[in-house]
Amino acid sequence: QLQASGGGLVQAGGSHGLSCAASGRTFSTYSMGWFRQAPGKEREFVAAITWDGDNTYYADSVKGRFTISRDNAKNTVYLQMNKLKPEDTAVYYCAAGRTNLATTPAQYADWGQGTLVTVSS
Repeated sequence: QLQASGGGLVQAGGSHGLSCAASGRTFSTYSMGWFRQAPGKEREFVAAITWDGDNTYYADSVKGRFTISRDNAKNTVYLQMNKLKPEDTAVYYCAAGRTNLATTPAQYADWGQGTLVTVSS
């Protein structure tokens, strides 16, 4: 199971961090991803990280502003968001899958419940 947390209200230009805690002993064997879904829009890929944390991949819309990381000892994946924009407002979801650096929702088997990030202008 995945439990995302850290959502909230942030001003444009600010920073905010999300966490996703996983239960179970196999977290370190999964590639992890973050997705987001804005009202009326489809769920979109944000960032992904390999099982060992050595490689990451980002959507063009967040590249250079967001950083995904993980701590396998704590069974947790993080998303640090900097220089936030109003268009980053969405429900953010973490997901676990077996395909490294996957970018589509269908490639992830397990999902957290989502946490809302609202960026005010």
